[in-house]
Amino acid sequence: MNYQEIFKISLLLISSPAKAWEEIRLQEDKRKVLAAFVYPMIGLCALSVFLGSLFTNGWGGPESFQVAMTQCCVAIVALFGGYFLAAYCINEIGVRMFGLKSDMALVSQFAGYSLVVLFLAYIITGLLPTFGLIALLLQFYIIYVVWEGVPVMMQVKEKARLKYTLITSALLIACPLLISFVFNKLLFVLN
Repeated sequence: MNYQEIFKISLLLISSPAKAWEEIRLQEDKRKVLAAFVYPMIGLCALSVFLGSLFTNGWGGPESFQVAMTQCCVAIVALFGGYFLAAYCINEIGVRMFGLKSDMALVSQFAGYSLVVLFLAYIITGLLPTFGLIALLLQFYIIYVVWEGVPVMMQVKEKARLKYTLITSALLIACPLLISFVFNKLLFVLN
């Protein structure tokens, strides 16, 4: 894992998405996104949630450690499951509604890099939980990142670009939230 490269591509996707998508398009191995970007970012998100929980709840005993581990697990499951669920749904919708070829490797690459805003929001709110509302609002920047990536990566026609962007962005935002909600409810029931 090259964290310097992760930081570089994250910064480029946030500051200049069009340029970042052009660089990403040139990558030969589309499955590289998992090991080179998605998994390390999920790890950073989990670490920040864990540390933020310990700072918020204190270090005083096994209960605080248990709460921190539980919140860390919720973040991992939500991001991991949300990524794969969103990628699958985006691929299926692309095939059925937009007439695209089924290409899970390309869609996985596109979804993984598009989630950069969500990953950064998790890192910020993990360390600084009081910034939750700001991070929630910043998640909608995904729409712009996806908008810039759709013609470059997915080759969607211009007349369908807005519709594809909105559906894709909604899935990228909603899938991790849905899985987090379900996992939290399941934890509550099991405890």
